[in-house]
Amino acid sequence: MYQNPYNSFMGSQAAMNPYQGMAASVPQTQVTRVNGEGGANAFNMGPNSSALLLDVSGTMIWAVTTDGAGYKTVVPYDIVPHKSPETVTFESLENRIKRLEEMINDRHIEADQRSSSTRESKADAD
Repeated sequence: MYQNPYNSFMGSQAAMNPYQGMAASVPQTQVTRVNGEGGANAFNMGPNSSALLLDVSGTMIWAVTTDGAGYKTVVPYDIVPHKSPETVTFESLENRIKRLEEMINDRHIEADQRSSSTRESKADAD
């Protein structure tokens, strides 16, 4: 059988090109939105699959998985918006320390008042 020497050369060049076929393999991403648990249960999936579904309320995500027989398991997860922590300043720390000192001092004053009133009641009883 006749062999074309250029075929083997072109085949080896294609094997060495790591970018060949990259455009076709770009993954597609999407967010699937459903309406409540009924929407999550109605979402069609094949066996051995999993998906995260965003509830239209915006406060819940449904984790949906199927086993080898195609039986579905739906698990809800609550989500909350992220809140960045407040920046701590020297002034805010000073204010917190002052409040704590006032609370501690107030407790000591109350304890002193209670102990003096119990002493007076004992003295009156004697």
